[in-house]
Amino acid sequence: MSKQKGRLELLGCRISEAVASFSAKPLAQVGLVVLCAAWFFLALRVDILTAALSILAITLTQMVLNKQESREADAHRRDIALHAKLDELLHASQRARDELAGIEELEEEEIEALKTSRRPNLALAKFGDAAVRGRRGAG
Repeated sequence: MSKQKGRLELLGCRISEAVASFSAKPLAQVGLVVLCAAWFFLALRVDILTAALSILAITLTQMVLNKQESREADAHRRDIALHAKLDELLHASQRARDELAGIEELEEEEIEALKTSRRPNLALAKFGDAAVRGRRGAG
């Protein structure tokens, strides 16, 4: 039973994605406007059209929300991986401050305070300790 449920869910996801992708195209939107105009010109029952459009709107909204949830889950996974890589680089660098690893959980004000609390000496970063000490001794 579980295998059949998985197949039905997969089929539903594929149909949902295909319909959402098709509905996002300008041609589909123009087609819907033409259908509504033809419905009115043929003087068909408006309540049927209203019900159909309401069902269509609810269904498409749900499809868009499902797609957005999928994208957000994907983006969250990528963010976690990126932060792990950056944390590893911070820990591996001798000049980097270890307290910067994992700061993405802090509030913006706390991050700004950490950022400005101890700015690296640009001369040290560019020329290295020996070059800076050599210039200091020469001047």
